[in-house]
Amino acid sequence: MAKTRPIGLLLLTLIALPATAAEREIIDLIPNKRSGWTIARLFAPITGLFLGGPSYWYGERTLEIDTRPSGASLDLFYVRENIQRRFERAESPILLRLPSRIEAGPQDSVSIRAILDGYLHQEVKVKVRSRKTQLTIELAPLPNRLEVMTHTHLSRRGSLKFLTSEAAKFRLHKMSDGFSIVLTETGHSDGAFESMRGVSSDNIRSLRAEQLGADLVVRVQLQDASQNRPDLRSTQGYDAVRELHQFTVELVPTEGNAVVLARSGEALKRVQRSNVFGCALEFDRSMRSQLDSEALSRALAPSSSFLDRHLRSTLQRLGEFSPDGLITLIDGSKFRPSIPLDLAAASAQSAEAIGVLSLLRAFIAELEPTEQRRNTLRGVIAPELDRERFDAIVEIAEDLERRCSARAPASRS
Repeated sequence: MAKTRPIGLLLLTLIALPATAAEREIIDLIPNKRSGWTIARLFAPITGLFLGGPSYWYGERTLEIDTRPSGASLDLFYVRENIQRRFERAESPILLRLPSRIEAGPQDSVSIRAILDGYLHQEVKVKVRSRKTQLTIELAPLPNRLEVMTHTHLSRRGSLKFLTSEAAKFRLHKMSDGFSIVLTETGHSDGAFESMRGVSSDNIRSLRAEQLGADLVVRVQLQDASQNRPDLRSTQGYDAVRELHQFTVELVPTEGNAVVLARSGEALKRVQRSNVFGCALEFDRSMRSQLDSEALSRALAPSSSFLDRHLRSTLQRLGEFSPDGLITLIDGSKFRPSIPLDLAAASAQSAEAIGVLSLLRAFIAELEPTEQRRNTLRGVIAPELDRERFDAIVEIAEDLERRCSARAPASRS
């Protein structure tokens, strides 16, 4: 009578089993056509004695393949006499079925190309007649990483700035409805894609980013690419404080910079003192208290960008609203914008100028369409802040301003 194995022992045996081929996808890479006869067939019974027994030549040939990290896309090529005989695609981990060594040619090999978003591609070659039965491909992280992207737009001119850990290698491609930016061998931080959400302006309809293997691709759809396609200009720089590299693509309208500045100047002239001081200072104070001071200073500091001219004009207008013609900083320092040296000093500390945030809001309201105003303000004063957080900060500041206006007669503004 045959003995039965106790159920408890059987369960323990199953639990103790290591990860097996049953847990992996099985991929058959055996060519349809057999290899030609070789002398190895004649001596296989003898040579097999020195290679672990007959199973070396005649046993089933398999290769366990995994990647670290797992989940990579695998392109599998069976090559015989420099000709691809079989191709399959799978996702690691897998168990690869190959012809037995006696059925394989002496130069038969398997090439495995591993591709995983955010990592460098790796390619490994294994001889079918080799004794290797397990293969783990170590994937190296990409050499560059996008930390954050910012979008700034004002008076139909804009820029997309990419902050990366290393100097960017890129390609710009024009498309029928816009353009694409390819950052080669570049991954991204957890928050990088978050900073790209909601990008839009009167020249950008939408922006979409995706990681395609080793490359980060940003596709930009323009509002009217057929009629008013802006010129694209790229520059690179370095943020020494944060040790980040800057790659900037500027969207320059074809109408010319003089027209852009003239339009901005007219908008600034329409701003009234009541839009800046009085209860508007509640907005200014609240925004300053909620925003990160270093990020605000960085956003408004001179940076050789198209915004510099607009910010200098804003400071000059701020001085015009003051009875003494001076710009006052929150530490009490005063500068006269009519004096070039004073204007340069105030520009370097423009984030500290009392009333500058309320003035920028009013300036943008005169310049941009209603649906773009808040997003434009974010791009100027807090470009690295996500849209939802910025909207919440503005709502709090505007609520304080409304309460102030409800308490004080309009004439006192």
